[in-house]
Amino acid sequence: MALSVDPPKITREHNAKQGYTYTFLSDETHEVIRRYDLLHENGGPGGDISRSAEFLIDAGGTIRWANLTDDYRVRLRPEQMLQILDGFKRR
Repeated sequence: MALSVDPPKITREHNAKQGYTYTFLSDETHEVIRRYDLLHENGGPGGDISRSAEFLIDAGGTIRWANLTDDYRVRLRPEQMLQILDGFKRR
Protein backbone atom coordinates (compact mmCIF):
# COMPACT_ATOMS: atom_id res chain seq x y z
CA MET A 1 0.00 0.00 0.00
CA ALA A 2 1.16 3.53 -0.70
CA LEU A 3 0.16 6.92 0.66
CA SER A 4 -0.09 10.08 -1.40
CA VAL A 5 -0.82 13.74 -0.63
CA ASP A 6 -2.57 14.03 -3.99
CA PRO A 7 -6.36 13.96 -4.35
CA PRO A 8 -7.78 10.52 -5.30
CA LYS A 9 -8.50 11.59 -8.91
CA ILE A 10 -4.89 12.64 -9.49
CA THR A 11 -3.61 9.47 -7.81
CA ARG A 12 -5.84 7.27 -10.00
CA GLU A 13 -4.59 9.02 -13.15
CA HIS A 14 -0.96 8.67 -12.05
CA ASN A 15 -1.41 4.99 -11.17
CA ALA A 16 -3.02 4.25 -14.52
CA LYS A 17 -0.20 6.02 -16.35
CA GLN A 18 2.52 4.23 -14.33
CA GLY A 19 0.76 0.84 -14.28
CA TYR A 20 0.79 0.46 -10.48
CA THR A 21 -1.33 -2.43 -9.24
CA TYR A 22 -1.20 -1.86 -5.49
CA THR A 23 -3.47 0.30 -3.33
CA PHE A 24 -2.84 4.03 -2.97
CA LEU A 25 -4.51 5.98 -0.18
CA SER A 26 -5.02 9.73 -0.34
CA ASP A 27 -3.88 11.82 2.64
CA GLU A 28 -4.65 15.33 1.42
CA THR A 29 -4.86 16.64 5.00
CA HIS A 30 -1.47 15.10 5.87
CA GLU A 31 -2.97 13.47 8.97
CA VAL A 32 -1.28 10.09 8.52
CA ILE A 33 1.92 11.65 7.21
CA ARG A 34 2.18 13.75 10.35
CA ARG A 35 1.36 10.79 12.59
CA TYR A 36 4.39 8.94 11.21
CA ASP A 37 6.56 12.08 11.26
CA LEU A 38 7.03 12.08 7.49
CA LEU A 39 5.96 15.60 6.55
CA HIS A 40 8.40 17.36 4.22
CA GLU A 41 7.16 20.95 4.28
CA ASN A 42 7.31 22.65 0.88
CA GLY A 43 9.11 19.60 -0.50
CA GLY A 44 7.11 19.41 -3.70
CA PRO A 45 6.13 21.78 -6.46
CA GLY A 46 2.65 22.14 -4.96
CA GLY A 47 3.69 22.44 -1.32
CA ASP A 48 4.00 19.84 1.41
CA ILE A 49 4.73 16.21 0.55
CA SER A 50 5.65 13.07 2.42
CA ARG A 51 9.22 11.91 2.96
CA SER A 52 9.87 8.55 1.39
CA ALA A 53 9.48 5.70 3.84
CA GLU A 54 8.72 1.99 4.02
CA PHE A 55 7.16 0.31 7.04
CA LEU A 56 6.30 -3.19 8.14
CA ILE A 57 3.32 -2.88 10.47
CA ASP A 58 1.87 -5.91 12.24
CA ALA A 59 -1.82 -6.71 12.58
CA GLY A 60 -1.93 -4.87 15.91
CA GLY A 61 -0.62 -1.65 14.37
CA THR A 62 2.92 -1.88 15.80
CA ILE A 63 5.73 -0.77 13.50
CA ARG A 64 8.11 -3.73 13.35
CA TRP A 65 10.56 -2.26 10.84
CA ALA A 66 11.05 1.09 9.09
CA ASN A 67 13.19 2.43 6.28
CA LEU A 68 13.25 6.23 6.24
CA THR A 69 15.14 8.09 3.58
CA ASP A 70 15.55 11.65 2.35
CA ASP A 71 16.01 10.40 -1.22
CA TYR A 72 12.81 9.24 -2.92
CA ARG A 73 14.89 7.11 -5.30
CA VAL A 74 16.16 4.91 -2.46
CA ARG A 75 13.78 1.95 -2.26
CA LEU A 76 14.11 -1.63 -1.19
CA ARG A 77 14.10 -4.24 -3.90
CA PRO A 78 11.46 -6.97 -3.46
CA GLU A 79 14.12 -9.57 -2.63
CA GLN A 80 15.46 -7.32 0.14
CA MET A 81 11.99 -7.03 1.69
CA LEU A 82 11.58 -10.81 1.53
CA GLN A 83 14.88 -11.24 3.40
CA ILE A 84 13.66 -8.88 6.11
CA LEU A 85 10.39 -10.78 6.40
CA ASP A 86 12.30 -14.08 6.60
CA GLY A 87 14.30 -12.63 9.51
CA PHE A 88 11.08 -12.03 11.42
CA LYS A 89 9.97 -15.61 10.85
CA ARG A 90 13.17 -16.89 12.50
CA ARG A 91 12.60 -14.92 15.71
